[in-house]
Amino acid sequence: MAPYLANSEAEHRSQAKRSAALTSLLAALGITIFKLLTGVFTGSLGMLSEAAHSAIDLIAALITLLTVRASDLPADEEHNYGHGKLESLSAAAEALIMIGSCVWIAIEAIHRILHHTHLDLRWSLWPFVVLLLSMSVDYTRSRNLHRVATQVRSDALEADALHFGTDIWSSAAVLVGLIASYLGERLHIPAFEYADPIAALLVAAIILRVTWRLARNTIDSLLDATPPETRERMRRDMVRELEATDGILSVERVRVRRSGSNYFVDLTLGLPRNLTFQRSEQITAAATNAVQRSLPGADVVIHAVPTATLGESVFDRIRAVAARSNLAIHDVSVQQDDGALHVEQHLEVPETMSLAEAHEIATQLETNIRQEVPGIATLLTHIESEPATIANAAKLEASANLEAQLRKVASLFPEILDIHEITVTRGHGGAANSVQINCHCTLPDDLPMSRVHQVITEFESEFRLDHPQVSRVFIHPEPATDNAR
Repeated sequence: MAPYLANSEAEHRSQAKRSAALTSLLAALGITIFKLLTGVFTGSLGMLSEAAHSAIDLIAALITLLTVRASDLPADEEHNYGHGKLESLSAAAEALIMIGSCVWIAIEAIHRILHHTHLDLRWSLWPFVVLLLSMSVDYTRSRNLHRVATQVRSDALEADALHFGTDIWSSAAVLVGLIASYLGERLHIPAFEYADPIAALLVAAIILRVTWRLARNTIDSLLDATPPETRERMRRDMVRELEATDGILSVERVRVRRSGSNYFVDLTLGLPRNLTFQRSEQITAAATNAVQRSLPGADVVIHAVPTATLGESVFDRIRAVAARSNLAIHDVSVQQDDGALHVEQHLEVPETMSLAEAHEIATQLETNIRQEVPGIATLLTHIESEPATIANAAKLEASANLEAQLRKVASLFPEILDIHEITVTRGHGGAANSVQINCHCTLPDDLPMSRVHQVITEFESEFRLDHPQVSRVFIHPEPATDNAR
């Protein structure tokens, strides 16, 4: 269901882009024809420059229409990030065309001013009607293109919206130039004769300014610069939400690039180094969702950096050192005497490894642990081969006497409400005569775990005191409500 919705949304965005681009193309075609005919009929350089400007917009609109069709093609083996950069290339092509038109308009206008060569303007209401119509059309399509470009994050449509928005001012400049020329002729003011070429220069300046803005945005896009509005959104929303996500210690680096309407986000996050792989995956999914709430549909890649936390226990730090060396340890015990730590641990190595190799590994591990935990006074490592960690135990029937003794000792602890599911095995830990007892122990629901651990430990110690043949009593605590079920 989710892929279908995503594809449907992408198709909707693509259709909106194509519709806006086609409407812009038709509008540009009509306005260009009107301006060209009016410029030829009246002999106004300002109108002819406006026609040239509109012709550029027509070409730009055509390029945009073709580009938005191609940029929506899905990613393939050669273009892993899709075809969105075509929109930036389209904007670059428009910028080059606009620079060419600026040069032509400026040269022609300067030539007329310096050499006093002016076309005889044939006055008519048509230039004013066409210019006012052009300004109205430009205003409407600029707003429509900007709205769609914002919704679908299209560089090509945004470039067109910028062009047509400034066309309003260039048309106004030509309108003022025509009015001034008309007044100069009627009022016999020679200086006003230059109003038309000056208006053309003003149009060229406006086109150049728009071209500079477009070129700067295009270069930023091609160089994968993060858009300003995206940077602000990252600081205000995304990074703050990531830092508040449970399990994320720090946001080390955020990189965002945009290709067409698609965002690609690379995150480097500091995560607790003692996390399980499953928990890391959950935190990664939460971080991805946080990014996509700020940048819908973003492609997110996350790199996790294992980080030590202030709340790590000695056990966590020792296991972290072993995990960093890809070593398996178990039965880690830590005792404290006069502020010094005394550590014992079991290290698993392959059974085919020689003693010399195993001892070298153990020595290096102990060195690394001492560096990580400076307070360790003694560190004893028991080296064992991996198969030795699997006990070959034989199940025995619990004698009535042994079970009776177990229940008798349990009765000494008022917190123990019941013991059940008692099993006895022989051969635990590799010793043929060693015995292990397993049982379930019922305790009150509201008993704190600190007291639970104390009761279980004392229960085991008390029982083994009278039964030294029992190497271990493994007790599983259960709340009374669970036992009642």
